[in-house]
Amino acid sequence: MATKTILLIEDNEEIRENTAEMLELAGYRVQTAENGKVGVEKALAEKPDLVICDIMMPVMDGYGVLQIFMHNSELSPIPFIFLTAKTERSDIRKGMEMGADDYLTKPFSEAELLGAVESRLKRNENLKKNTTTEAEFEAFWNEAKADAELQSLVSDRKIFHFKKKQIIYAEGNEANKLYYVQKGKIKTYQTTADGKEFITAIFGEGEFFGYIPVLEDTLHTDTAETLEESDLVAIPKNEFLTILHKKQSVAQKFIRMLAGAVAEKEKFLTSMAYNSLRKRIAETLVMLNEKYKNQAGMYISRDNLASVVGTATESLIRTLSDFKQEGLIEIQEGKIILKNPQKLANLKY
Repeated sequence: MATKTILLIEDNEEIRENTAEMLELAGYRVQTAENGKVGVEKALAEKPDLVICDIMMPVMDGYGVLQIFMHNSELSPIPFIFLTAKTERSDIRKGMEMGADDYLTKPFSEAELLGAVESRLKRNENLKKNTTTEAEFEAFWNEAKADAELQSLVSDRKIFHFKKKQIIYAEGNEANKLYYVQKGKIKTYQTTADGKEFITAIFGEGEFFGYIPVLEDTLHTDTAETLEESDLVAIPKNEFLTILHKKQSVAQKFIRMLAGAVAEKEKFLTSMAYNSLRKRIAETLVMLNEKYKNQAGMYISRDNLASVVGTATESLIRTLSDFKQEGLIEIQEGKIILKNPQKLANLKY
């Protein structure tokens, strides 16, 4: 059996060295980090089998590290044990609610340490045997969008034509339909108290939208507007719910689509919180490139793009100019063309 690698993130040098020694004597390969930021970098590079992480640390605390892990598809499956001097129930509960697998309260014995590590590694091995991989989920997600049963929802229905910048529904409206994009691009957004737009999603050909409030039987929580001339199919709420009740397979597919939408939003919020402006813009361009993949470049106003990224338009324009000088993108008649999508996707900072 291959030697398991454990990443130990602890700012106290004495505790870090003593804990690492106990683990190494037990036959584990140990990587150490003196703060959360270094720990995340090593985790991304090494992909350890288990992480032991202190809570109170400089630069980035243990909660920040765990949040990044929970929203990264490569790191989230890794067992995560908190190492803390805190004994208050609220602090322990917070860590467990965020997704930690276990915790050790300092000072701890060698038996306690090795027992926690062994049990979490064993449990994780058992889970792997029955877990769908990210690639399998993504394949299902793409298949679901093109599924014949889902397509049957929109076949033989009237197609509605919308002009550019036309409102489809507004925040607070009753959700009595869901929509399917036959052609075009749609943005959904929320308006802040000071009147600014926060774009929540962009939908392209072959995608459904507006179905979450239909399923939840609530009002729309955002506004949907066309980014360009678009053709949409509207499916009445009562017909949609009747189909869901009659066809369990269709219901299951929408549940998986909903899960995919939630995962995408969580990934985006993590990026907003922890990534640099350059990386956020790069990730957004790569995401939008998928929406415009059947077109020669993507046309989206700089204001809309800035709203998706969550930055000022001026900052966005400066970064796009940098990307252009670096040969990552081209801008032709307002359209953005990605010359090197892979390099953009892999930007570290």
